[in-house]
Amino acid sequence: MHPLQNRVMPSGDIVAVSQRGAFTGNRGIIHDPATRTLLKRRWTTKAWIVCVCEFRGRRRDVMATRSWTELFFLDEATAFAAGHRPCFHCRRADANAFRAAWKRGNRARDASAPSIDAVLHMERLDGRTKRLHSLSMPLNELPDGAMVRAGEQNYLIVGARPLLWSFDGYCEASLPLAGPRLITPPSTMRALQAGYRVKLHESVTIQSH
Repeated sequence: MHPLQNRVMPSGDIVAVSQRGAFTGNRGIIHDPATRTLLKRRWTTKAWIVCVCEFRGRRRDVMATRSWTELFFLDEATAFAAGHRPCFHCRRADANAFRAAWKRGNRARDASAPSIDAVLHMERLDGRTKRLHSLSMPLNELPDGAMVRAGEQNYLIVGARPLLWSFDGYCEASLPLAGPRLITPPSTMRALQAGYRVKLHESVTIQSH
């Protein structure tokens, strides 16, 4: 069976690959359940969320019904870079921690889910393409979990150093990076600065030893 087109890159693009992801999530209903293929639209709601793959012992049958379209991410850092935030239903503790950090980091008076979603929506898209942001600080001062683009590659920042992203995980990057730009929405990056601990792929632990 060919893989479904439901794996999300840090750029937010949705592709078909065989690798699995540690998290699922959605952007509304963007698929045809009869064919299990994506429609032309890549979102139908500003609430782009990242969820656990199994909740209360249940796993969803992917793209099988006219319900939200199940998307998959390597890890939470990948989902954040694409513009998603934690789900308040299946990940309430993480979502509340993210909201508190987002409010602190952005000095926001309103940190309701709709308000966060509205800010993220402006930060993640430039028309129909991914919005990239200039770095407001040196690369080695970015918080753990932030991601940058340099050339055609995506990099995770951990311990003040970049790791090259792929669907299989992370590996050491060749330095220096040429003209890196921030992929992670700036408001999410400030939430990471304010203390939210992002969930990273197991390869990051391997790379740290």
